[in-house]
Amino acid sequence: MPMVLLTCDKDIPEREKHVYLKVEGEDSRDFLPISNAPTIPGTLSERGCSFCGAKLVIGGVLKDTIQMIHGPIGCAYDTWHTKRYPSDNGHFQLKYVWSTDMKESHIVFGGEKRLEKAMHEAFDEMPHIKRMFVYTTCPTALIGDDVKAVAKKVMEARPDVDIFTCECPGFAGVSQSKGHHVLNIGWVNEKVGNVEPEITSKYTINFIGDYNIQGDTEVLQRYWDRLGIQVIAHFTGNANYDDLRGMHRAQLNVVNCARSAGYIANELKKRYGIPRLDIDTWGFNYMAEGIRKVCAFFGIEEKGEALIAEEYAKWKPQLDWYKERLTGTKMAIWTGGPRLWHWTKSVEDDLGVQVVAMSSKFGHQEDFEKVIARGSTGTYYIDDGNELEFFEIIDLVKPDIIYTGPRVGELIKKMHIPYINGHAYHNGPYMGFEGFVNMARDMYNAKSNPLLKLAATDIRGGARTVIREAAE
Repeated sequence: MPMVLLTCDKDIPEREKHVYLKVEGEDSRDFLPISNAPTIPGTLSERGCSFCGAKLVIGGVLKDTIQMIHGPIGCAYDTWHTKRYPSDNGHFQLKYVWSTDMKESHIVFGGEKRLEKAMHEAFDEMPHIKRMFVYTTCPTALIGDDVKAVAKKVMEARPDVDIFTCECPGFAGVSQSKGHHVLNIGWVNEKVGNVEPEITSKYTINFIGDYNIQGDTEVLQRYWDRLGIQVIAHFTGNANYDDLRGMHRAQLNVVNCARSAGYIANELKKRYGIPRLDIDTWGFNYMAEGIRKVCAFFGIEEKGEALIAEEYAKWKPQLDWYKERLTGTKMAIWTGGPRLWHWTKSVEDDLGVQVVAMSSKFGHQEDFEKVIARGSTGTYYIDDGNELEFFEIIDLVKPDIIYTGPRVGELIKKMHIPYINGHAYHNGPYMGFEGFVNMARDMYNAKSNPLLKLAATDIRGGARTVIREAAE
């Protein structure tokens, strides 16, 4: 039976339905882990909240927009500076954080006046910024503050500003995935079609589901420029607010992160007839395939092949150097959702790395279908994994390196296992040909670094090595 009840879960037997071990000859369609379901009481989830999915993942990336968070200061602080998405305007969105700083008295008497005051203050302090997102959080949603009415009032007082409200408090869904959905649908309902973009090429796309983590967008933008393809809007890496209002004029929606942004691509297809094309941008084989698919749509295959040949000539020798030294490495991936299936086959094919365990915080059934189809037998696939499960899986598969976020990463460091930030990267970008060489370099450096082994050595003598004290 490929569903697994880990020893640490013996008191929470419901977790068996969330842990899958791929076995030779089994039909994986019958054994998908339960996903996108409420966290089982008693397990310490690594998930984020729905508000986080809207603000941190998507909205907060915009480079020319005030991100007003209507709630306690902690909600603002928790979603600030935890992702590395730079921009070409001095990283405005990384420098500042905005909050209405709700206190108990405001919860009792209502926070709409405080929100209105904060919005005016923000625009006054930053007169060059004319765009704003407003987010509700758990307490302001519970007391029923009407943020849309407040936004309308502020826009009437300031005709040159535009404000988008995202009503997605933390409790709105089981994970940050709900925040992705709410922001996607809200944006296409309220803002798309309000601005007409300037068309400068006969080939136009929206690039959807890329957030410019450590410059990913800039790498991909160079490819589109060389192919003569105009990007109407990046959703939302290095993007302007008004760029996203003109998404209805693209000829093609190219989707990278389907989990966080596939919703808006589907709506654009339904409402404006714009086709959707999904690609992978991590890995040499996948990136080349993605370029070929986009170029085939526009009938510019020769340009695409020339670009691929140039990039291979420049970067493939470096990748081969790392592959020779990384082949046979065992890797675990504990991230959000799509990167599991984006990365598992690319590291195997391009680097000879074996992925032995994967855990998803907010993946849906289709994400597990993809990753299990691409993954190898003997690999564990976990939905909404918790700390004790991580430790047990490490004992079972003994990975050489782990890609995960900073929270789990701190535990991994204490176990003296090489760790790489799978959310915001170590030394990115990681997308594209150049980016995948960076990813291979970080993997090689982490695995080859002697400091972790030295740190695991007990200088008091003897063979004692402390590796599990964090869980004891």
